[in-house]
Amino acid sequence: MDPPRQSQKANLNREPRRGQSQSSTPPQKDAYARLLSQHHSSKFSVYLEQYAKDLSFQREGNGPGPVLGVQSDGLNTQQQMRDQVSNDLDFSLSSTKNKGGESSLSLYMEKLSTRNTQQECERKQGVSDRQRHGQRRDTTTSQDGDIESGEELGSIKPNVAKKHQKPHKKNKDSSRDVASKEAELLAGLPQSPKKASSSEEKSKKSKKKVLPKHADEERNREGILKCGVETQMSRPKSPHGKDKKLQQPRTSSANSPADKSKNKGGRGSKKQVFEPYMTSEEVSHGLKRGELLQGQLRINPKKYHEAFIPSPDDARDIFLDGIVARNRALNGDIVVVQILPREQWKVVRSDTDCEGASESDTQMERVAQTAQKKTNGAPRRGVAAEDQRNDQDEPGGKYVNTSLAGAVEHLEDPSTPRSSGEILQKTAKVVFIVEKKHSRAVTGFLKFLPDKPFAMFSPVDHRVPRINVPLADCPEDFCSRPGDYSSTLFICRIVSWEADSNFAEGRLAKTLGQAGEIEPETEGILIEYDVDFSEFSDEVLDCLPKNLPWIIPPEEMSRRRDLRKECIFTIDPATARDLDDALSCKQLPDGNFEVGVHIADVSYFVEEGNFLDATASHRATSVYLVQKVIPMLPRLLCEELCSLNPLTDRLTFSVIWKITPEGKILSEWFGRSVIRSCVKLSYDHAQSMIQAPEKLFSPEELPPVDPVHPIDEIHQAVLHLHSIAKHLRAQRFSGGALRLDQLKLSFTLDKETMMPQGCYVYQYRDSNKLVEEFMLLANIATANHIYRKFPELALLRRHPPPKAKMVDELQELCSQLGIDIDLSSAGTLHTSLNTLLGNDEYSSARKEVLTHMCSRPMQMALYFCSGALKGEQHFKHYALNVPLYTHFTSPIRRYADIIVHRLLASSLKCGPHIGLSTGKVEKQASHCNDRKTVSKRVQELSSELFFGVFVKECGPLDSEAMVMGVLDQSFDVLVLRYGVQKRIYCKSISGLASFHHRKVGKKSELTLVWLPEDPENPPVEQVISIFSLVEVQLKADEAPMKYSAVLKKPEDGRS
Repeated sequence: MDPPRQSQKANLNREPRRGQSQSSTPPQKDAYARLLSQHHSSKFSVYLEQYAKDLSFQREGNGPGPVLGVQSDGLNTQQQMRDQVSNDLDFSLSSTKNKGGESSLSLYMEKLSTRNTQQECERKQGVSDRQRHGQRRDTTTSQDGDIESGEELGSIKPNVAKKHQKPHKKNKDSSRDVASKEAELLAGLPQSPKKASSSEEKSKKSKKKVLPKHADEERNREGILKCGVETQMSRPKSPHGKDKKLQQPRTSSANSPADKSKNKGGRGSKKQVFEPYMTSEEVSHGLKRGELLQGQLRINPKKYHEAFIPSPDDARDIFLDGIVARNRALNGDIVVVQILPREQWKVVRSDTDCEGASESDTQMERVAQTAQKKTNGAPRRGVAAEDQRNDQDEPGGKYVNTSLAGAVEHLEDPSTPRSSGEILQKTAKVVFIVEKKHSRAVTGFLKFLPDKPFAMFSPVDHRVPRINVPLADCPEDFCSRPGDYSSTLFICRIVSWEADSNFAEGRLAKTLGQAGEIEPETEGILIEYDVDFSEFSDEVLDCLPKNLPWIIPPEEMSRRRDLRKECIFTIDPATARDLDDALSCKQLPDGNFEVGVHIADVSYFVEEGNFLDATASHRATSVYLVQKVIPMLPRLLCEELCSLNPLTDRLTFSVIWKITPEGKILSEWFGRSVIRSCVKLSYDHAQSMIQAPEKLFSPEELPPVDPVHPIDEIHQAVLHLHSIAKHLRAQRFSGGALRLDQLKLSFTLDKETMMPQGCYVYQYRDSNKLVEEFMLLANIATANHIYRKFPELALLRRHPPPKAKMVDELQELCSQLGIDIDLSSAGTLHTSLNTLLGNDEYSSARKEVLTHMCSRPMQMALYFCSGALKGEQHFKHYALNVPLYTHFTSPIRRYADIIVHRLLASSLKCGPHIGLSTGKVEKQASHCNDRKTVSKRVQELSSELFFGVFVKECGPLDSEAMVMGVLDQSFDVLVLRYGVQKRIYCKSISGLASFHHRKVGKKSELTLVWLPEDPENPPVEQVISIFSLVEVQLKADEAPMKYSAVLKKPEDGRS
């Protein structure tokens, strides 16, 4: 197959390749040297050495090649690691800058392995070809602007990061493409050492002259080793004659990208890149027999050849190695996989390998029974108790690939560790796609390919393949002036991806605008994540009340409890416009309190089964961006008719308790009601009242207040609520609840341009806690009520406990760090986090780092239908430590809450009959889970986008940072001033002479050796380990919206 990407260098490089592949040894020698220097497991080293000896004895007169006196630093590192005396790694930045020298071992191995290349090439052309035409690796920057961690092991040059930030330069693209293809789409049956060697050598020679000497060489190295491994996932029909085809690059004629990609096999043959999918019947039988497994695919955004699905037995995740194993499935898809034979399972030397602690180690592949380690590829964030604004009951996630505790879920141990400490991880391949949850829409850039009837679309998200796009879809002058579009963002939709094509086919959907501008970038995020931000249709708007201004019909008033004279008020963020909850509190003559939670009665306006209901069901949630909200409901509802705006009669669903001052509930009432909010308080207003209990607030200090209720009455109600909330909160945590808070970045925007003017870490204060406690209380009460009334239909929310093995490993790591943390339950973990870390100025930072580590084993909270899940023990909410929980308090922005309202109304005989079934509720619950995850991710991407703009406009920004995790060539930091997390690569640190990695057990440590300013002085050493404090500077990258954290040299000698 002749992938069209190669023609980015026109066709100039093609004809010489055959000559190169048959030339003498030198063109490929350093590629093999790099391969060898990175694969340092003792087993693989012994294998290579024995192989070399065998070949040298077999081939008479063919001794080792000339031995040069220059020893590369990579070889020295290889020797150290092969000895396995310790886990130390040394890297010298200065000695690796000169790439001219080749290691004697690499030359020796290369000389041996190039014998019989001519004899083997005909037999192995299929594999060799696959190496030449594997999948692309366009990794100029990762999602957060950093070089991808899997590509860090080439020349360790301080300026390497800059070289990776110009994706529009064709010379780099073409070389990157060729090199990266080997790392992804290589599929070969296990082969003898001779065959593997000959095909590897031929492939390396064929592409030697187009590879730059930096990270692309590492992709090349990965691909070379993988070439003999994955073929069983493909079924090549006729690989013969392919090199002959390559000698005639201009002779083939294709009418479409599909034709172009398919008709590349020699003599008219079509080579299968991917296995055909199984039939539905085969899949059904395989799942029933336990021969196949189903799960959601997660692709690591930093190492996109690594993917995972959860293990059904809650053991370590199942590993899918490379794009061929994924079989055209994209991130988030529900797939069916087949476990590969045990001899092809992934091997790690010890359980710590799964933690991402060594980037050098990640290069060993299945040929040597050792594979790349996995860092966490699924977005995760902290677990916290439910908050009616932030939904913090589940560990969603933003930061990937960071903490030492981060990726342990990905190497679950199906067997006991071997005596050598090695652990097996199951590997699999996709045989069927059950549901394409990925939108198949991506943002990216167009690249012109001379002499091709299509352009190459390069997605920004590297987890998505490059796409062939017909030139007819491109702008009219794209072919004549492609440079004009080098920084233009487009949206492309994948329309097909055939089994015999390396590349998907797509159609351009839209031109977004210039990369780096907020609105085009935002629109790209929304489309890519399939967020419906279109205007509501006429059919939907026809479902809304017509007679405006709308008033509550008298007959509806008569069916409800009238609370309009009560002192009821809202507490929300200052900018909130969808006010869906209000509070009330009045003291009773007996000293107890009547406390009410009043929620907008959205289900009154959204009738089951109409167009409005269908649209709300499909959207499932509002999506909150930094600068705007994509609403679930039309604005007439979410900002006016349903919103509990002050001084206006509104329909509500109320929960009213009689409660003691200590928070003990004496009675409970549910019902439909009518309220009239007396004031719209912000969190700041409520906080001021809490902090000044004796103060008399003037009307000027507050928003407009209903004159029926004096300001002091409102003030006293807030104080009573605060007092009761403190008791409720103390009871919750003493009863075993957990909250894992993580820093949240907020922005101040220019009102006209909506550009960021400033940013700050959001403060979670007593006023937030006050509201949270009563929303939690209402949600728990509602869950118990609807489950009691509808045990087969209740829409509830569960939070599974963390994976036990991951918790054990985290416990071990904390012990080695000297942290006496108790992870046995949610309650003990909460207590540990709040008592362990001292009370100095950095205790909160240490808590943030530890919280991040503890959030990694946590699972996501999920909606579910009570009738679809057997066993009430599975209903429990781990973080809240309650047996039943649901969402009731935010129906304006969450569709799940609307279903709960309908169930509640039906149970109280104050609403229409509901047409729900267990199956319908479970299906809607699953959809709500998907859209909630998407909403959270889009919100995070919006925040990252604005912070990138802020760094560009206001940077560089200096801040202290605390180390969160240490790998062998990089480390992750929490930037304390801004609450963002970044990875710093040692090889890109300016002024660094060398660095040394040491690992004892699970504890990882880097020693950085800085060049002294005065040559007469000794070098300055800086030790990097978890909780180390460092100084960093955030600087904008050349890539739009991206920024990097630059480590500043310590001032005080040894740090």
